[in-house]
Amino acid sequence: MRKIFILFAALAFTLAGKAQEMPEHLLKLMYTGNIISRFYVDETNNDKITEAGVKAMLKELDPHSTYTDPKETKALLEQMQGSFSGIGIQFNIISDTLYVIQTTKNGPSERVGVLAGDKIVTVNDTVIAGVKMERTDIMSRLRGAKGSEVKIGVRRKGIERMLEFNIIRDDISTKTVDAAYMIDKKNGYIRITSFGAKTHEEFAAKLDSLKALGMKNLIIDLEGNGGGYLNAAVDIASELIDENKLVVYTEGRSNPRYDYMSKGKGRFLKGNLVVIVDETSASAAEILSGAIQDWDRGLVVGRRSFGKGLVQRPFNLPDGSMIRLTIARYYTPAGRCIQKPYGNDSIKYEQDLMQRYNSGELTSADSIHFPDSLKTYTKRLGRPVYGGGGIMPDYFVPLDTLKYTKYHRALAAKGSITQASLKYLDANRENITKEYSDIHDFDNRFEVDDTYLNILREQSIQDNVELEGGEEEYQKSLPEIKKQLKHLIARDIWDMEQFMEIYNKSNDMFLKAYELIQQKKFENLLVK
Repeated sequence: MRKIFILFAALAFTLAGKAQEMPEHLLKLMYTGNIISRFYVDETNNDKITEAGVKAMLKELDPHSTYTDPKETKALLEQMQGSFSGIGIQFNIISDTLYVIQTTKNGPSERVGVLAGDKIVTVNDTVIAGVKMERTDIMSRLRGAKGSEVKIGVRRKGIERMLEFNIIRDDISTKTVDAAYMIDKKNGYIRITSFGAKTHEEFAAKLDSLKALGMKNLIIDLEGNGGGYLNAAVDIASELIDENKLVVYTEGRSNPRYDYMSKGKGRFLKGNLVVIVDETSASAAEILSGAIQDWDRGLVVGRRSFGKGLVQRPFNLPDGSMIRLTIARYYTPAGRCIQKPYGNDSIKYEQDLMQRYNSGELTSADSIHFPDSLKTYTKRLGRPVYGGGGIMPDYFVPLDTLKYTKYHRALAAKGSITQASLKYLDANRENITKEYSDIHDFDNRFEVDDTYLNILREQSIQDNVELEGGEEEYQKSLPEIKKQLKHLIARDIWDMEQFMEIYNKSNDMFLKAYELIQQKKFENLLVK
């Protein structure tokens, strides 16, 4: 322990440029480690105590400063490089239980019906929950050769029995621009799911292909985009904003302001531009949408973005572990801080989206209020925009909660709709692929029949989903349930690009963006 504390203190000193004498607070850490190591009544696991101390210190700072031990660091770096095959989930471990945070879209886990919020308790009949198994050990059990099978046992809220899924491992796609198509003869659409090392390259290629097809106007969809590499956002902004314009700047106590400027002659500097964001669009997605809004280059449509505007820098420690420490904040060209407020209550911070829902912010623009102290103005037209966390869109699109009945929400929460779709597809995949020439033919002619609905009814009974409103509620639920069942079949048979063409026909965000982008006097829409 003493060695680790000395190394940590020396590193902190070197970075601070004060190697001549050690500050009192760092000496205190080292002395505490020595005292515990020498005088504690029992033998101690010094590495474990040290890591607990590091994690506790970072927890006092902000929600995004993190620590990973040597094994976790190695595994995370491998994942970022895309050099593994697995089941396609993002997860977190809380109280020795693996919680699924998100499934990779159209990945191995999503295809069999694993849902966000699921708790994975067994892997190949080995219990991994409540046994203090290391994260790296869990990851090694979930990973494996492409095409190999792994069986997981899942606990899901509201379902007493354990669910079991047999998953075929696959390469986890690093493709970040997963859809691009011409909506009509003039208007194009590109969907970016995250910002990675190759996102700009992928975006530029899609942009060129759409321009070759006659694209004059563009919708960029950043719904659900959790961010990623800063430089990817800057490079994409450079394709859309005039050369040598401020895209974003960073600034922190020990990090003087640094400006990131647009560069080169962009591929799409003219033409109507609309960006779609929602409450889960974060970080690099907010940098891009904020720059477009602040330079009055286009319109932002949707709901207020997440508000993740803290810059992390990785610090590699001598034992192979890593600290990702927040060193600065992101600011838009107009000077807005992207980061939403945070305090010492980590649970409240994590539940911010639920608070937005409960307050009515996601369903009504009238529920959103910004103080004048947070007001600033766009760079070209001087439109008022507000800081305080996230990017507030120019045109608000409410979350439509009325079209989903209580029964429909219960089916979705327990995964019944996904499970029914998988069962139907297992029995009918071959017939569907033979019957329909492409996804458009499928969209025009396929109808959810009684066979499909009966599978869903049986699944709902199996999952103990109650139909409290009787036949009346069932009939009221049917239109949206049928639409979702149909979408699930289309998604699982055809690729994401083709699927998005069909899905967007009923996507309120997209429909509003498409309405706006077709306006001949688009410039007038910027001045509200």
